[in-house]
Amino acid sequence: MAPGGGAFREDVDSIPKATNYDIAIVKAEKSSSSVKPKIGLSEKHGISSMNGVHELLQCPVCGSSMYPPIHQCPNGHTLCANCKVRVHNSCPTCRFDLGDIRCLALERVAESLELPCQYQGLGCHDIFPYYSKLKHEQNCRFRPYSCPYAGSECSITGDIPTLEAHLKDEHKVDMHDGCTFNHRYVKSNPHEVENATWMLTVFNCYGKQFCLHFEAFQIGMAPVYMAFLRFMGEDSEARKYSYALEVGAYGRKLTWQGVPRSIRDSHKKVRDSQDGLIIPRALALFFSGGDGQELKLRVTGRIWKEL
Repeated sequence: MAPGGGAFREDVDSIPKATNYDIAIVKAEKSSSSVKPKIGLSEKHGISSMNGVHELLQCPVCGSSMYPPIHQCPNGHTLCANCKVRVHNSCPTCRFDLGDIRCLALERVAESLELPCQYQGLGCHDIFPYYSKLKHEQNCRFRPYSCPYAGSECSITGDIPTLEAHLKDEHKVDMHDGCTFNHRYVKSNPHEVENATWMLTVFNCYGKQFCLHFEAFQIGMAPVYMAFLRFMGEDSEARKYSYALEVGAYGRKLTWQGVPRSIRDSHKKVRDSQDGLIIPRALALFFSGGDGQELKLRVTGRIWKEL
């Protein structure tokens, strides 16, 4: 049982920096057409030059790489456009009024750079022009994943094996093998619904990891319970799988079939989109039987791979 969802009890029946590279100026071959020189990767010259260029393109206020428009004061001190607003148009180095002077020379230097993705160490070996690098990195498939554990605002990031071990060791999440499951969720006082009481279980199925979420929250003023599945990997991989969930009793049942969402989509985003099995509290209490003083829901499901 994952910690943090204290209102629930769960019974589970499971069926099984580029380091050796330097900056060099790639000289254009002599020809009738002019070729714009690019500052690219080399293995022999200019490590200090590379570091120096990176420092020049680093905003002294926020420390981030600068992109056009790059601003400068009359004394030549530079900073990014966002920080120009933050410092109220006053140079943070010499306190001169920044005005509207752009450092066109530095913008052109940046334009000539070709750099590796910052996730090179995680497997991305592509090289990008300076101005394309940031856009690529925002969607790079090698970028780390965020911890899928909901409710704790965990800041840990990493690849899938790292997060799997993290969930097990740090969050004490239950891990199960198999593509079918049968979960029983119990809550002693179902009339106490918070945004959001939650639980998480991870299934190893087809050699991939799937996160089964179950929680109680409110849609407007209506208290509901919700179960949904997330895939520990990219969305393109998640679309290769489908899953079904079912809850019921006394000859009635609710079913849901869908595609697991990638953990690239935050837990809150998936929950707020209502992309899962939603059970109104009144119906959940009916399925629980008794006098409505205790929630007893059995959620069954399976995962399969699309052909």
